[in-house]
Amino acid sequence: MLLSTLLLPVLLIAQDQRMDIFVDNLIQKMTLEEKIGQLNLVTAGEAMTGAVVSTDVESKIKTGQIGGIFSMSTPAKIRKAQELAVKHTRLKIPLIFGIDVIHGYRTIFPIPLALAASWDMPLIEETARIAATEATADGIQWAFSPMVDVSRDPRWGRISEGSGEDTYLGAKIAAAMVRGLQGNDLSANYTMAACVKHFALYGASEAGRDYNSTDMSLHRMYNEYLPPYQAAVDAGAASIMTSFNDINGIPATANKWLLTDVLRKQWGFKGMVVSDYTSVNELIDHGLGDLQTVSALALQAGLDMDMVGEGFLTTLKKSIQEGKVNEQRINEACKHVLILKYKLGLFEDPFRYCNDDRAQQQIFTAAHRSKAREAATKTFVLLKNDDKILPLQKKGTVAVIGPLANTGSNMPGTWSVSADHAHTASLVEGMREVLGQQVHILTHLGSNLVSDASYQERATMFGRTISRDERPEATIIEEAVTVAQQADVIVAALGEASEMSGESSSRTDLNIPKTQHNLLKALLKIGKPVVLVLFTGRPLTLTWEHENVPAILNVWFGGTETGKAVADVLFGDVNPSGKITATFPKNVGQIPLYYAHKNTGRPLGTSPWFQKFRSNYLDIDNEPLYPFGYGLSYTTFDYGDITIDRTKLTPNDSINASITVTNTGGYDGEEIVQLYIQDVIGSVTRPTKELKGFQKIFLKKGESRQLRFTLTEEDLKFYDAELRYLAEPGEFRIYIGKNSSDTKGVNFTFKR
Repeated sequence: MLLSTLLLPVLLIAQDQRMDIFVDNLIQKMTLEEKIGQLNLVTAGEAMTGAVVSTDVESKIKTGQIGGIFSMSTPAKIRKAQELAVKHTRLKIPLIFGIDVIHGYRTIFPIPLALAASWDMPLIEETARIAATEATADGIQWAFSPMVDVSRDPRWGRISEGSGEDTYLGAKIAAAMVRGLQGNDLSANYTMAACVKHFALYGASEAGRDYNSTDMSLHRMYNEYLPPYQAAVDAGAASIMTSFNDINGIPATANKWLLTDVLRKQWGFKGMVVSDYTSVNELIDHGLGDLQTVSALALQAGLDMDMVGEGFLTTLKKSIQEGKVNEQRINEACKHVLILKYKLGLFEDPFRYCNDDRAQQQIFTAAHRSKAREAATKTFVLLKNDDKILPLQKKGTVAVIGPLANTGSNMPGTWSVSADHAHTASLVEGMREVLGQQVHILTHLGSNLVSDASYQERATMFGRTISRDERPEATIIEEAVTVAQQADVIVAALGEASEMSGESSSRTDLNIPKTQHNLLKALLKIGKPVVLVLFTGRPLTLTWEHENVPAILNVWFGGTETGKAVADVLFGDVNPSGKITATFPKNVGQIPLYYAHKNTGRPLGTSPWFQKFRSNYLDIDNEPLYPFGYGLSYTTFDYGDITIDRTKLTPNDSINASITVTNTGGYDGEEIVQLYIQDVIGSVTRPTKELKGFQKIFLKKGESRQLRFTLTEEDLKFYDAELRYLAEPGEFRIYIGKNSSDTKGVNFTFKR
């Protein structure tokens, strides 16, 4: 055992040396045109995420002008394309095939913002592993995932695609996703290369508008926005995708400071960097020059591969001839592409991912769908449950009313480009399958998704159609009320359609659409118990709903098995345990609103909520509707006082903070216990709270458990004004509780 451990580093070095020798020898044989061809990623058009479509793909493969293909699937199609590369090109260099595997492949898991709400790293890693198993069985080797952008603006549609507002949690999830996709052996035919996106700061787009500018200090960048990307790099991510936005005035795709100084020199990244969809070409509209100029800028900045735009393919040779590009940089970029292909085992066997038997046996399996159902139940967040309306009893009649009640195609959520919609049940279908004859289920559309037909068309793209009723709103609602009056309980299936969040789906109004709101008011007037089952890809402004609806269950978009999972939770087979990872504001005017804010020099006191000459609003208080980390359960949990084993911490010590949690309710359940710290006095302003630990525990009713959290100097470190990463001596406060607002605290000091 000891001998093998000692030999392991030698074997790894030898393996890397063999790879470098192979790739270097290959590059020496390549013409300039062949090298540039390896830097060209084109689309096959199956799952488009931009307006440009690649042309003449087959002939370009044969002439060595393509290094990879984006959005092609099935072993048969990929084998055919790969054969063109390895049988018809001079050097027989295989292609790499990628696609957006964001939260599942055919079997779709909850959207990433929902998965984050599970706070369950093993589960998140397992969903990524299943996604990789399915995608590689269909011939694909490269996932454009995970998306690790921190976002504190729910107007931005792509908040649905990430993990929310928190740096610490986002870093944990980024690493888990990379591990799940890549495993321990990138050359295994069931693992795939991760591509971390969008580097960097994309979640901070101004006004919450997609593709927009960003502007922030280096201090905020290093402390709050960059850590999840770095965590993914540290976890071994094979590739990075640049973002559309600018950073310090220079768009990421052409930002040498970002791609070379930070990514490669500071973080030691050795993988491949690819642009986002046509983001090289879009540098023209950013105002950086013509296509030749911006292509040269991007390459020299550190970009290795050009997605779809073909600026590299059509201009780099001319730039070399004119001395505007260093050929050594082309060699370096080409090497990064070839190394990725080598690590994936494509040089050893270009067809290793083209196994028809695997495609038949390992995609959309019963086991995978079962895991998707389980995962969905762990992401649902119980926002309100007055009078313990939930869980419902498995008897009587339930009316499921609303535009989200009977639309299976919307259940997977945004960014489910490979979803099998034909076998995805709607909410009503899933409930009927789970409940059988125990519960009689009635249903009605209730209202249109939105009153404006053109808006609804924009919000239901990519086959996510929701039927419309063009009769007057009052007529539709009256008919729905007649149906609901026949039921014992009313389930209102309302919120967003899946494409109301996601890419190019920014919103300025985060209320439930007005026509749905009118339906909900009418249902409440009936006088029967109403449960709002909320579908959303982002935090919504639910102030009226919170004040008037007795029970609210946020189910996000739960993936392939959403309908069954919702039934599992509504009727008590599963006790909800999800907790939100993005703050829900009371209205859009509070945005950006996040828990880890800094105090101003005039902070608002606790009472009253308005104080003149303090940092507040005239018309509303500063508090969120639902704070970060919030989520209820069918049971209740009591937190004891925090105890610590020492009050002074030094660099060589650790502090153990303990707390006893008791399940004081009537159901077994899971609780996510959260630990935050506050650096009370620093050389720079510091957040009022920062998440630094959490534990997800299961307690039977009446059971108590003592939990222990360990803190060291490392947990206190941050980047100071000089961007030094350190922990400063002084006073700190530990908070432990149910969410970022509901905590208990204790103080300690750090001394050198």
